Amino acid sequence: MSDATINTNTDTGEAGFGDYFALLKPRVMTLVVFTALVGLLAAPVPVHPMIGFAAILFIAIGGGASGALNMWWDADIDRIMKRTRGRPIPSGKVERGEALGLGLTLSVMAVVMLALATNILAGAMLAFTIFFYVVIYSMLLKRSTPQNIVIGGAAGAFPPVIGWLAATGYMAVEPWLMFALVFMWTPPHFWALALFMRSDYDDAGVPMLTVTHGRPATRRHILIYTILLAGLALGTAFTAIGGPVYLSVSAILNALFLHGAWKIWRRDEEMAEVDNYAVERRFFRLSLLYLALHFAAILAEAVLKPYGLGGWS
Repeated sequence: MSDATINTNTDTGEAGFGDYFALLKPRVMTLVVFTALVGLLAAPVPVHPMIGFAAILFIAIGGGASGALNMWWDADIDRIMKRTRGRPIPSGKVERGEALGLGLTLSVMAVVMLALATNILAGAMLAFTIFFYVVIYSMLLKRSTPQNIVIGGAAGAFPPVIGWLAATGYMAVEPWLMFALVFMWTPPHFWALALFMRSDYDDAGVPMLTVTHGRPATRRHILIYTILLAGLALGTAFTAIGGPVYLSVSAILNALFLHGAWKIWRRDEEMAEVDNYAVERRFFRLSLLYLALHFAAILAEAVLKPYGLGGWS
């Protein structure tokens, strides 16, 4: 597609493929795909490559469907927030009804196809994840409680569990350790974002912790959750999905993360405004690397185990 075509679509409000794809929140989908893939490959049951590919594809589609339904529901506040007003619905390129139809269609397709390709339990968990993100988080929690991110973070933590179930068909402790890692990571990750994007949540009336309790309280919460997260992450090194590679990576990452949280806790708003929240922005970027590398280390341990190099054996 040429630049001229893109500009024409923008001026006339006509939606292109990129606009519908943007409804699926592709950046969030990347995290969903990667953590689900790690859950799938870390499982003790070998998966045929085609089945594995199908599983990850349908988990990704389910994650994208959740994004479309979230944009459908949040269209009113997306128009207010600077960070989201360029999304397809508030920008006028896609109608709300189109987003709803796309989200529901993809949700049903993803759940049914995952169940057929792998097993019913994996399909049911994907269905519950979509329900949790759209109904529990987006509709019930996001606009009603400052604990929205704490509780709602579970939605983003389910993909490794779904991946594990797709491979094994049964529950175990290990996928829930991966779940816990994402769950505990989510609050400090989003609260750091909220520190330098507070005006968005103020304007939209979203009761983020920065709005309801203030930034000093948010800074304390970031430090507390980071300490708890570090204990969980390091402890995971001594479980069935951990090992020396994971421990080395986790030790370095948690030292950096704790240092960043401590620096955030020590700052006041005057200090933060002077450097345009540079420390908070660096912590937010580090949080993305933190989660990705922890899951990469879990994957490395799983890949090395068949050669007698992974784990503590």
